[in-house]
Amino acid sequence: MTSSPLRKLGSSDLEVFPLSLGGNVFGWTADESHSFAVLDAYAAAGGNFVDTADSYSAWIDGNSGGESETIIGKWVAARGNRDDVVIATKVSQHPAFPGLSAANIKAAAEASLRRLGTDHIDLYYTHFDKPEIPVEEIIGALDELVKAGKVRAIGASNISAERLSESLAFSDREGLARYVAVQPHYNLVSRDTYEGDLQAVVAREGLSAVPYSALASGFLTGKYRAGTTVDSPRAVAGAGKHLDTERGRKVLAALDDIAEAHRVPVATVALAWLAAQPTVTAPIASARTVEQLPALVRVAELALTEEELARLTEASA
Repeated sequence: MTSSPLRKLGSSDLEVFPLSLGGNVFGWTADESHSFAVLDAYAAAGGNFVDTADSYSAWIDGNSGGESETIIGKWVAARGNRDDVVIATKVSQHPAFPGLSAANIKAAAEASLRRLGTDHIDLYYTHFDKPEIPVEEIIGALDELVKAGKVRAIGASNISAERLSESLAFSDREGLARYVAVQPHYNLVSRDTYEGDLQAVVAREGLSAVPYSALASGFLTGKYRAGTTVDSPRAVAGAGKHLDTERGRKVLAALDDIAEAHRVPVATVALAWLAAQPTVTAPIASARTVEQLPALVRVAELALTEEELARLTEASA
């Protein structure tokens, strides 16, 4: 497979593959050996943009958080490919490093650097905004990390349009590091969180959107259908809720038709719609196994027609 040209991430000097590999499954539903295999296959397909967080996967019994970062760090060390990989991680949700105080941001970053086995994080997100912390404190701490060479670029996940605007204005006013990316919850069946005010700020300010839950916890792979049972930790809570909605049924019907026309998996079409949306640079999707990966990375090759994009947009309205 030939990889598509890399895409520029906001105003940064980072260039990324149009599918970011989600690391939430590493150390959760994918053990170290399976994670290494998925990472190898993603890199072989031209992928270079790996997304994780310091809290992955603290929700599992016996885990304390940081398991995903540790696996990615071991993989990078084993392959000797640090300079070829854009690593994104996040701060605010690790049980030992909660929140976005300046002191916590700096301490959490050091812990992430240790687990990743690297001297710099390429893209460092605030995981969930904490409105009780002034943007001046958050941006100030992130700027110190950038100036120290420990972080190349900064981003914000799960942030309101108002707080994003306030943060960017402060960065501009003080000449400090500026967010280059946002990571919103955004996909064909969940459009309301991003489209509107937040998308408008991202477009106006020249940021990149890197949406998470791009496949709606697996619903947009097409494997969840009425009357079928899927063995997955995410099935009932995440994907199942869309099955009984008119929007969900309409979207699946449109995806089925377009996927058949292009002879590609349903997931590829869902990701291609997202990748074609204004401001979106690279959707995030994860794979537990190597077999799940081809449907994801093929988004780099699939260009939907204007009519196909319009049909999906209408079905998901």
